[in-house]
Amino acid sequence: MQTHIVTTPFGRRSMTLGSIARQATARTMPEGVRVNKWQVFQHIREARDLLGATDRALAILNALLSFHRETELSADGELIVWPSNEQLMARANGISAATLRRHLAVLVDCGLIIRKDSPNGKRFARRSRGGEIEQAYGFDLAPIVARAEEFKDLAEAVQAEKKAFRVAKERLTLLRRDIVKMIDTGIEEKVPGDWGSVLQAYQAIILRLPRLAARQVVEDICADLLALHVEIREALESFAKSQILIGNESHSERHIQTPHRDSISESKSNGHNGEANGEAVKNDNTRSLPKRDLSLGIVLNACPNIRDVAPQGEIRHWRDLLSAAETVQRMLGVSPSAWADACQTMGQQQAAITLAGIYQRADRISSHGGYLRRLTDRARQGKFSIWPMITALLKAKQDESQESVETDKTMSEHEVMPEPIQFEVSPSLLRTLQNRKVRR
Repeated sequence: MQTHIVTTPFGRRSMTLGSIARQATARTMPEGVRVNKWQVFQHIREARDLLGATDRALAILNALLSFHRETELSADGELIVWPSNEQLMARANGISAATLRRHLAVLVDCGLIIRKDSPNGKRFARRSRGGEIEQAYGFDLAPIVARAEEFKDLAEAVQAEKKAFRVAKERLTLLRRDIVKMIDTGIEEKVPGDWGSVLQAYQAIILRLPRLAARQVVEDICADLLALHVEIREALESFAKSQILIGNESHSERHIQTPHRDSISESKSNGHNGEANGEAVKNDNTRSLPKRDLSLGIVLNACPNIRDVAPQGEIRHWRDLLSAAETVQRMLGVSPSAWADACQTMGQQQAAITLAGIYQRADRISSHGGYLRRLTDRARQGKFSIWPMITALLKAKQDESQESVETDKTMSEHEVMPEPIQFEVSPSLLRTLQNRKVRR
């Protein structure tokens, strides 16, 4: 057995207070502790991000553990292994010498191993006449034994975090699906409410979701989506109850109010430049907008003009919308190359929705083919999404409906009853009528 502990590294490698603290922790491990080295290695592998270990470093640690003959590591046994660099490189899948040295340093910095350097830096063991190891120089595996419980706790924490993250993502998916389908139901069933603003509120929340989101970010977004989910559900339930009790949807006083109004960017129409179609939305998170949640009902509600060119005036499936879009493409004079480029870049379904939005505002766009090419280029750069376009069209439709109602109300308030027609009778005609009455 070793008679002393070497604490300083060989050569130019400097000593740090952290390495001294890790060696002190390894020396204070309880006596008689025995751990399964592969089980502890599994815990280390699961908690590698918290420990700061790399994949290559773990491969080298796996090789070092393989040089210890026993499966169990004991505090009372020999915990030093002394393989040469060539042996380590062979068991670590043939990594280079520079990579080996770099990741051995990572293992030391993470406190997973301790260097036990000889006076000349060589790794070897000195044995007694009876074959027992008297002194060994190499890599000490004592931290594996001393910190086994710590590694286990870290692995359990990582597993709990992964589970919580998985649950949060599942909840986010369910909330997104429910909200989009409930909005679609509200529009198709003509439930009173500003559904365009509701859709904008949903889009504003989703825009905050990055591609690689942390669990806390996902949970915060779920909280906002849940509030919107509750509001929409209560509105639909209230309207459904009123239909059962009264039988007249006009008696339902439940309306969707505009949620999160401060966080919603209102889309404005700007004449012939097509800003009403949502191209003005410029955000680095455009790619994070929902791409498959947009239902056919919402598209047809925002772009009702596309029904006019559909066979028999009905669009029941996405394939019907694609057929109608091809007809619109010829009607608007969009070249086949521009249409093919849009379908290849956006996908046929997204391109058909885009063309339906252009057709809805065809009178405000001077060059339909050029505008489609412009949107295609923006989609190729990841700067265009159909959600702002459809949201702007729904908002414009809602505004037009409100203006029409207000105009009718104003006309009814200022409506004046016509004055009765008055006739003038001459004195001579009046005397004649009186004479005829006397004669009778």
